[in-house]
Amino acid sequence: MKNAKRLIAAFLAATMMFSMAGCSAKQEAKTAEPKSTTQETQKNSAFADAEKKLEEALAPLPAKDSKAKLAALEITLANPFWVTMKEGYESAAAEYGVTIDVLAAPKEDDVNSQLETLKTLLSKDYNAIAISAITPFNLVPGVAEATKKGIPVVAVGTSVDAEEAKKVNAKIEAFITSDFEEQGKMGAEFIAEKIGSGKVAIIEGLPGAAQGEARKSGAQKGFEGKDGIEVVSVQPGNWDRKTAYDITTNLLQANPDLKGIFCANDMMALGAVEALKAANKKDQVVVVGVDFIEEAKASIAKGELDATVAMSPYLFGKGGLIIALKVLEGQTIDKDIYWTPLGLVTKDNVDSFEGWK
Repeated sequence: MKNAKRLIAAFLAATMMFSMAGCSAKQEAKTAEPKSTTQETQKNSAFADAEKKLEEALAPLPAKDSKAKLAALEITLANPFWVTMKEGYESAAAEYGVTIDVLAAPKEDDVNSQLETLKTLLSKDYNAIAISAITPFNLVPGVAEATKKGIPVVAVGTSVDAEEAKKVNAKIEAFITSDFEEQGKMGAEFIAEKIGSGKVAIIEGLPGAAQGEARKSGAQKGFEGKDGIEVVSVQPGNWDRKTAYDITTNLLQANPDLKGIFCANDMMALGAVEALKAANKKDQVVVVGVDFIEEAKASIAKGELDATVAMSPYLFGKGGLIIALKVLEGQTIDKDIYWTPLGLVTKDNVDSFEGWK
């Protein structure tokens, strides 16, 4: 666990920097003093520092200009989160002198299309493939085929079920992910603290999706044991904005005194905000999402979305490419999980996350 602990500590330090920068921003507002070059440098260096810590934790880094041909299979490019992760892959590929093709399913729940895309990738001459599975099961047959062909597969963000993979000799060489349960817990605890007491709801992602299930579990734990907090609904929003809008509308009809909603991603959180605005109840209900996509950032700055748990899809992509190249070099990759940074973004500290991706 040495590498994992080192990476966690590094990113906790980075998160502390965000909080410090947020405090600086609040003080600036009080004094109306112009921002100094030092303050701007501190604010805008947070992501660069986190990126540097990622590279340190994954050392020794692979050699550059190997000319390896890689592929990455994401969940969907219809969500800005995965678009940013694609940018992370492509930027890292340019830096390391390799090529990468990034593909994805049309929708976040299209498990069959994602598997077929993986099988298509396996018919080409890629040296290694990075995957982010929609569910723990849908890509197992494709990974088994890759193992049989001798094509190494690394998992990024989400992986395959270990027991199912073992049954068919489907091997994942390395796995980089985030603490999805902690994301849910952070979001729920923020809501509980903001409202003090009252009715709350959880809009989870796609049923069976590992990250969605973990965020739901984390949110439930975050609400548990809080005096006066009552969870009145836990429903799947399937990562979809319109579905979350409809769920929120129905929640308000059944619970007109609702005070908080945790959503398992930002797209659903933005849908919930839209429904609350339509019902003239946004000021009554605290909404928190996960991902920190650009639209969520703008919504927080406007005082609409209350908070989101920021992770780094860009570093997911970069880290995934690095570990794929390490595998190709024959470097030993232990089974530790490499965590990406977490930070709670609110209106008070959103400026501190300038340049985050």
